[in-house]
Amino acid sequence: MADLARLDADQLKQLARQSAAIVASCICDNSVFAGWGSLPLSLPENQLEDIGTLLQDAYVEPSFVEYHPDGSRYESPTAPVAVHYFPYNRCNVARCTLCGRHYLRYVEAGGYFVDRRIRALLDATLVSDAPLAA
Repeated sequence: MADLARLDADQLKQLARQSAAIVASCICDNSVFAGWGSLPLSLPENQLEDIGTLLQDAYVEPSFVEYHPDGSRYESPTAPVAVHYFPYNRCNVARCTLCGRHYLRYVEAGGYFVDRRIRALLDATLVSDAPLAA
């Protein structure tokens, strides 16, 4: 597997603007993924192509600290896409191969399960480059 390009907040905002401009109907209907959720079986994983990553260093464990300055929650569609915070600091950015919309993806793993999580990248105003709090 080829190394993915490291994306920054400005690049993520541009991808969000591109996604928001797409009006074509597609099986990946991004309105379903406005907040974090499990990748549904109805969306074939091979329809999503990873184009970049937010992971800064594959050899350093990213933080599990979340960023919710306005009181949002992890699953909220209005939660900031804070690139230095969990879960974004573990995400790859994928593009739908049929319509071109962009998504954030990571694997939630714990105890006895693995859950592929997905969130649509559709609002550039939610993207934050806030530095990780010490």
